[in-house]
Amino acid sequence: MANYPRANLGDVSLVLCGAAGQGVQTVEQILVKLAKAAGYHVFASREYMSRVRGGSNSTALRISSFPVRAPVDRIDVLLPLNRGVRSHILERIDGGTAILGDPEELGDEFRRWEGQTVPVSFLSLAREVGQALFAGVVAVGVLAALLEIPREKLEEALRRHFGGRGTDMADKNWAAGARGYAEGEALRRSGRLEMDLVADPAVEGAILVSGTEAVALGALAGGCDFCCGYPMSPATGVLQFLVAQARRFGVVTEQAEDEIAAINMAVGASYAGARPLVSTSGGGLALMGEGISLAGITECPVVIHLAQRPGPATGMATRTEQGDLDLALYAGHGEFPRAIFAPGTLEEAFFCTQRAFAQALKWQSPALVLTDQYLVDLSHDLPIPDLERHATGDYLIETKEGYRRYAYAEGGVSPRGVPGHGEGLVGADSHEHDEEGHVREDFALRQRMHAKRMKKLEGLTRDALPPVLVGPEDHRCLVVVWGSTRPVGEEALARLGRKDTALLSFPQVYPLPPSTKDFLARAERVVAVEGNATGQFARHLFLATGRRPDASVRRWNGLAFSVEWVAQELGKALDEGGEMA
Repeated sequence: MANYPRANLGDVSLVLCGAAGQGVQTVEQILVKLAKAAGYHVFASREYMSRVRGGSNSTALRISSFPVRAPVDRIDVLLPLNRGVRSHILERIDGGTAILGDPEELGDEFRRWEGQTVPVSFLSLAREVGQALFAGVVAVGVLAALLEIPREKLEEALRRHFGGRGTDMADKNWAAGARGYAEGEALRRSGRLEMDLVADPAVEGAILVSGTEAVALGALAGGCDFCCGYPMSPATGVLQFLVAQARRFGVVTEQAEDEIAAINMAVGASYAGARPLVSTSGGGLALMGEGISLAGITECPVVIHLAQRPGPATGMATRTEQGDLDLALYAGHGEFPRAIFAPGTLEEAFFCTQRAFAQALKWQSPALVLTDQYLVDLSHDLPIPDLERHATGDYLIETKEGYRRYAYAEGGVSPRGVPGHGEGLVGADSHEHDEEGHVREDFALRQRMHAKRMKKLEGLTRDALPPVLVGPEDHRCLVVVWGSTRPVGEEALARLGRKDTALLSFPQVYPLPPSTKDFLARAERVVAVEGNATGQFARHLFLATGRRPDASVRRWNGLAFSVEWVAQELGKALDEGGEMA
């Protein structure tokens, strides 16, 4: 378990907020790269409103002397670029928060926090360069100086970021950054703002990766050569990334007219021998049910990335939740095997997606990777992963005359051929069929073919990724998490300092690994942490093992978990009298 300090020495929490279109994400992108280049560990997570312009979005950054992987409520420095800071940000301001703001823009809001405010004339400095649009870049300069990042590194970063827009635009952005840097230096010299950070040499060999990039890179490592989808937040980024890298990696990409077309394209591509990925969110997966079922009966390997957001219906299109586990478990009519992964870290997002391809190909079945808006939109530094950890095999055969695509096999997996690779004909049909793929309404055949397909579930269970235990082997209490709740759960437990408690994280949620029952049976008290209202994973564990968690910590307001909130709720739930949160 990481050794998190009790205080925030060496760990600075910055929150940037502003209207959509005001450049908050640009500030984040530049600042994260600058901090990493200076040798600091960085963690960034976003939350944003569902609108193109206006409103108030925010980015939370932790810039640290040691690795950090989870968001905190604590705000050391708040930098609002516009008025109308939303209540869930204001509630996190305490006596230790310094607020850098422009009195011209913030007005009465700024005066509300008198004594904690540090006035910076972002707008007037931006206008000196040309227009108020440069205020965000002025903010980058201020923060770079406060973080003691060398001025030349700031210039290099700004010219690289804006260089594609022409020399004049690069010059103006650097001018704005330089003005901000001078302001930041003056603040640092005055002693009003100090950031106690020490560079870590290990950062130099690390890479900066977002959740979206981790999923997409994992797909490429799994051999993905076809990706399609219909744009749907927060899943669209995976398709966009693969579109940008399509020529480099030989990936065919297609924006389909709807989600039904996307899943059917993927099944068709798989039938032809491709390794397809479909990226969608809950509403999209709901429409894909029949196509997923088609993949089940045709035994076509298909990988689906499901980036969860709050429902029902459109729900909160740009917020986060773990509300689609039941949907993933039961998507598609009829019974057919599948594998479902739920990465908790960026490393797991890469490996689980790579693993999904390996399992889909090996067992000729659909595989799903469950993320959420919080996970795909966060980013941090991490070591370069081992690309061969879950390397996929080549399970295609060259067909001979008389080839039977669905020939009976003891383990349920028939030799897989594709059209044009050999002399045999490769049949496929959405109806129940015989071993060659011809439609047959034969009751005995139906039972035999269905049993063959379901036999794969035994192999998928044997192959299931084991849960990850963090903490003492001789624990009395066990905190169970799945998906993106893992890092925040780890840091929350470290903060509580309980030597009788361990955390058990499930990177694969179906089929559950055989060791699950033993892990639960060894604990006197089990607490489940998940981001939905009804305890979907807790219910899944009970159905699979007969053990119901003794308490639960849940959140479903559309915002990500924070370390402080989870620590507070776990402290109550781990006690014998703990109530359901």
